[in-house]
Amino acid sequence: MVYVMLAEGFEELEAVTIITVLRRGGATVSTVSITGQKLVNGVRGIPMMADILIETADFGACEMIALPGGIPGASNLAKSEALMSAVTDFSAEGKWVAAICAAPAEVLGKAGLLQGYRATGYSGSEENLLGAEAVDEKVVVSGKFVTSQGPGTALEFALKLVELLKGEAVVKEVKGKMLVK
Repeated sequence: MVYVMLAEGFEELEAVTIITVLRRGGATVSTVSITGQKLVNGVRGIPMMADILIETADFGACEMIALPGGIPGASNLAKSEALMSAVTDFSAEGKWVAAICAAPAEVLGKAGLLQGYRATGYSGSEENLLGAEAVDEKVVVSGKFVTSQGPGTALEFALKLVELLKGEAVVKEVKGKMLVK
C-alpha cells in the first residue's frame, strides 16, 4: 500500500503522475487527505477527491508515503501533526518516504529527517534540506528516502517508485505501455 498525501495547494501534476504510474505498475495506492475533508484543491484549482482521511489511515499496513509538492501544499503537509508523526515513524522504521518539488525541503528537510542523506528538491529550496547533501539530480534515492525536483521530473520520479516497489521488469513493462523511451 502506498499513501499519496494531499493537502490544500498540492501540485496536481505530481500527485496524478505518482498515482497513475504506481497503479499502472500494480501498486495499491490510496490518496489521503490531511484536511478533514475528502475534497482537496490543488494549487491550480483542480479538485481531487481523496480516498480516505488521515484520521482513518492505517500506516502500519502502508509500505510507502508519497508527498507531492506545490506551495502552499508542501507547507500545509508539514503542518499536519499526524502526517509528521507518520513520516518520522517511517524514517525510524526504515520504510520508504518519497517527496517531490517543495516537499523534500518543507516536510522532510525542515523536520531534520534528511540529515546525512543525499537529497534534491525544487530549485531554490536547497537551504531547507537541513543536514542533507543537496544535489542537482532529477531523482535521488538515499537510504529509504526518494526525492525529486518538480513537475518536470514527476514521471521519472514515479517510475523510480515503481522500480523500488515492484522491480525493474515491471518498470520496463509500464514504460513500454506508456510509450516512454
